[in-house]
Amino acid sequence: MQDLVRNMLIAIGEDPDREGLVKTPERVEKSMKFLTRGYSQNIEDVVNGALFEAESDDMIIVRDIEFFSMCEHHMLPFFGKCHVGYIPNKKILGLSKVARIVDMFARRLQIQERMTKEIASALMEILDAQGVGVVIEAQHLCMQMRGVEKQDSFTTTSSMQGSFRSELATRNEFTRLIR
Repeated sequence: MQDLVRNMLIAIGEDPDREGLVKTPERVEKSMKFLTRGYSQNIEDVVNGALFEAESDDMIIVRDIEFFSMCEHHMLPFFGKCHVGYIPNKKILGLSKVARIVDMFARRLQIQERMTKEIASALMEILDAQGVGVVIEAQHLCMQMRGVEKQDSFTTTSSMQGSFRSELATRNEFTRLIR
């Protein structure tokens, strides 16, 4: 990877031997491995047994989970907040694990639409929940720094599964509570 970064620097007209750039290939490699660490994670390891018997079937919401990801089309960052809700079916998940699942999928080259669905599907599967709702609101630097250059644009995506999809009242309760 370091050789690729060095060649990229040359291709854009830079001198990779210049003082400020000498260690850039090494720093970029380290940064990319950190930013894409989600590829080396799996749901079982992230959850790490933090499933507990549910005492009720009331909606659980974790909102405003900050995340950073990278657009797979331009490899530029997108970032924002993820809101997750679910209705348990005998099992609940440790709250920090919800945020860790968001991070696992965010730390891959992504598109927001797929990431939203991946989070919802993973939670639905691991919990066997009655329903799951995920809403992501994000800013994309590929829209802000290049292309149309719209600095105030936000993209909102949602994935509603189970009762969040089939029951309007459940979906409405979730969307009202995350606002």
